Amino acid sequence: MDIRDFLGKSFNFGLGLAVYSKEKIESIVDEMVNRGELAQKDARQVAEDLVKKGEEEREEIRKFIRSEVAAILKEAGIAPADQPSSEEKKQD
Repeated sequence: MDIRDFLGKSFNFGLGLAVYSKEKIESIVDEMVNRGELAQKDARQVAEDLVKKGEEEREEIRKFIRSEVAAILKEAGIAPADQPSSEEKKQD
């Protein structure tokens, strides 16, 4: 498996976790309502706020990972897919 396949699978795994997290958050909020720790009228807003916060944090993690991978690829002398390699630049 090359690095691009690995990174693609890792990214898709992360997206799968995002969906699971939303479902888990909704489940936890429902449990809080059932135990009387949270009013039913507030449950939807609490769940939405928590999901939004989680999505924002995941996006920050994605940005960090992308910048770290780009730095590693640069250090290894491998051009990212959206940038031409030094050999391609010489041909222009």
